[in-house]
Amino acid sequence: MVQAPQRTAVSGPTLVRLLARLTAADVSASSQSLSDQLSQWLGWTDAIALSTALNGKPPGVVSGARSAGTVEEECAGVRAALADAIAGDSVLSTRRRRGAPHAQTAPAQPEASYADFRQCYLALQQTMETRIGALRGRLRSLLAAKTPEMTRLAVVDAIMERSLGARERSLFGAVPGLLGGHFERLRKAERDAQAAGAPAEAQAQTEPATRPGAWLDGFRKDMQSVLLAELDIRFQPVEGLLAALRIS
Repeated sequence: MVQAPQRTAVSGPTLVRLLARLTAADVSASSQSLSDQLSQWLGWTDAIALSTALNGKPPGVVSGARSAGTVEEECAGVRAALADAIAGDSVLSTRRRRGAPHAQTAPAQPEASYADFRQCYLALQQTMETRIGALRGRLRSLLAAKTPEMTRLAVVDAIMERSLGARERSLFGAVPGLLGGHFERLRKAERDAQAAGAPAEAQAQTEPATRPGAWLDGFRKDMQSVLLAELDIRFQPVEGLLAALRIS
């Protein structure tokens, strides 16, 4: 499979490393510390709210919040459902092609368009944001029913979610555009290979991953990998709140 030109190895989350491998994006490591980057992303009103939550008197415990119950199972269920949605999406699934007729008898297929993949990615992003956001709010409610310190943590998380939401959407929103370049590179490589006119007997001996049209299924797998890596990052605040519930 054709990949983006090799660059210096990038460290960091799986999502960053995948995008560095698949795209031409500049993902060089930042020289700024995390605190310096956060200071640029937070507005002054957000900074004041965060400082007040961290340094002020812990808020009182919220009464009437529901019991934790099977919250761990609920979190695992939401994550599994989102992963299943990525794996089973009709645009990204390759399973429907396993029983396809022989290429000589199969009907002509319209040329693939990245617009369908982009719309699919955006829809799955929206699903992740909605379901994870709702789960995060429920976990905060559970924390707020514990101790004043846990209530403070819930307040801090709410401020961070509100303050960084726009920045997060902007960064995640750039991913479909980056994958568009990967899609076009793979398609160009396929066209170049067809234009080269390899002999039929040579094509028959080609491995399945390099046969004509295989690039599209390869792209589907790449997009699924990127979506799952994005899910990992989006779920980190949930995992942090869940860890706090375990020790509270």
